[in-house]
Amino acid sequence: MNKNRPVNLDISTIKLPAAALVSILHRVSGVVLFAVVALLLCMLDASLESEQGFADMAAAFNSIPAKLILWASLAALIYHLLAGVRHLFMDMGMGESLEGGRRSAIVVLVVSVILILLVGVWLW
Repeated sequence: MNKNRPVNLDISTIKLPAAALVSILHRVSGVVLFAVVALLLCMLDASLESEQGFADMAAAFNSIPAKLILWASLAALIYHLLAGVRHLFMDMGMGESLEGGRRSAIVVLVVSVILILLVGVWLW
């Protein structure tokens, strides 16, 4: 048995490559979207029950917490969509090399940050 191997691996010290970061964030955004769908369906149900329910939901969307939740939901959707398109291109054989994967991961990160910030500005 090798005595020089690490006993306690500190994950925070590991520098992940861009492609790994994009992959992990793609999974996280998918989980967030799954949770948000339940919340949005409940809000849709409440808005369709009566005129007062619709007015309540319309008023709720004017509050800062609701705008933050909506912004986070749209951010997860934007990121998940861009990372998914990246995976589709890789399934077609484009960007499968190490350098191509790194570049496409950086493009996904940069474009998603820009679009998420634009959506944030549009919501406020």
